[in-house]
Amino acid sequence: MINNVSRRQFLEVSGLVAAGLGLVGCGGSGSGSSDGSIKVGVMGPLSGSVAQYGTACRDGALLYIKQLNADGGINGKQVETDVQDEKGDATEAVTVYNKLVEEGVTAIIGDVTSKPTIAVAQKSAEDGMPCVTPSATTADVITYGDNYFRACVTDPFQGKVMADFAAQQGYKTVATIFDSGDDYASGVAEAFKAEATSKGLTVSSEQGYASGATDFNAQLTSIIATNPDAILSSNYYQDDGMIVTQARRLGYEGVFLGADGWSGVIGGDQDYASAADLEGCFYCSSFVASNPDTAVQKFISDFTDEYGSAPTNFNALGYDAAAIVCAGIKAAEEKGGTPGSDDYKKAVIEGIASGKVEGVTGTISYAGTGDPQKSTLIITFKSGVEEIATTIEA
Repeated sequence: MINNVSRRQFLEVSGLVAAGLGLVGCGGSGSGSSDGSIKVGVMGPLSGSVAQYGTACRDGALLYIKQLNADGGINGKQVETDVQDEKGDATEAVTVYNKLVEEGVTAIIGDVTSKPTIAVAQKSAEDGMPCVTPSATTADVITYGDNYFRACVTDPFQGKVMADFAAQQGYKTVATIFDSGDDYASGVAEAFKAEATSKGLTVSSEQGYASGATDFNAQLTSIIATNPDAILSSNYYQDDGMIVTQARRLGYEGVFLGADGWSGVIGGDQDYASAADLEGCFYCSSFVASNPDTAVQKFISDFTDEYGSAPTNFNALGYDAAAIVCAGIKAAEEKGGTPGSDDYKKAVIEGIASGKVEGVTGTISYAGTGDPQKSTLIITFKSGVEEIATTIEA
């Protein structure tokens, strides 16, 4: 789940955000700061192999909270952020979660990737801690308690959406290529296959590969031999770019389909595939910078002013996750109580579950689960520019 921000800039900015956004490192315990502010945790992988996703979500979240505080905060109280790095590791994520609990946070924005988020979801359910993940798409994340929500749509949802879209496009035969060691990639591919089959499409070839692979010629040769109308590449943008490029070199001229991991395949600090190779391909995502919506364009302008580069899907999801958490806190403030107390946290959860947020990734509400009710965009490529092909309403 990335558009125009440099991967290098993601890592460089991580050391600068504390100064630029007035970050507070919280210490000690208690339910609130001495100045009456409300503590909110922000956690994710800020170092390690998936740091680009953690820093992106963090930056979006911190921008929202900075703007909220500048506008008077919540009920006159400032939101104090405690940002923690879990290094992309599930065990470290639980350690970070426990630290945030000890430091008296009222709610948590995070975690970011699925395995650490599942670990945190299991632990936080015991404590009734309100949590909103910007980007963890594995279905299990929200099944451990009513306290966990997500701003993004799920892997199964994305797979189903793209299979339905393939059927609407009139494709008869499709194939899949996916990182078999990645829950996201394989989960989207599995859901795509199930829905495609139910729609009467033939899945002509399913090709997995090992995480870290860079040569996909064997898998693509097998796929191309079946002459599919479209190929689902349900991976992250680096792999997707290599796969598309290698497929074109092997002579495949058909359509590629993808999920939100494609965001960033073109237009960042480098293009992972050429404009010509991507022409007419499609992927689903909740955010694209070319969306003319007024709120989206204001967010893009504000983010670019703050960080010096345009926002990505992950930045937008981090921004919306913060908005969801703060909407829940606002609901709790209206009921009274002490930030950080059990009753207050319960009120935050109830506020999120019953509320609605007008986010930059769509209008977000919840209908009895932690999965959002929100629209999804189908994005295509025309002359190297991403455009909205259609909108799938919730």
